[in-house]
Amino acid sequence: MLANLNQRFTSLTDHQDGGKLLLRITFSILMIFHGVAKFQHGTGWIEEMLISKGLPGFIAYGVFIGEIIAPVLIILGIFTRPAAFIVAVNIVIATLMVGTGKFFTLTAVGAWGLEVESVYIFAAIVTMLLGSGRYSVVSPAYR
Repeated sequence: MLANLNQRFTSLTDHQDGGKLLLRITFSILMIFHGVAKFQHGTGWIEEMLISKGLPGFIAYGVFIGEIIAPVLIILGIFTRPAAFIVAVNIVIATLMVGTGKFFTLTAVGAWGLEVESVYIFAAIVTMLLGSGRYSVVSPAYR
């Protein structure tokens, strides 16, 4: 009985391409919010942080690639794997710049201090490993 119920449930929910699309859209839209905030408020604070570490401030503009351009490509299913890699690297760098102090912390509700960052990093890695799936605006060669 349980095996039959499980088989029926599996047949109703076995939509791998739909799951990939949902992951791509959800993860990317949430990432775009971060990019839009930087577009609205500027990247001055990132530039200052980079300069204080001896790096050129113009690198801060790369955040627009990692938080707006790459997520849009992921949503559309265009160069999904490289775009997801760019997002993952972007988040790792951002975490190293501002989040390392939260590595051994818990929030007031018991969540890991870097929980959100880790979810974004692993969503990007999973997207990179899975690719866009069938639902994409381009042919498989550009997914």
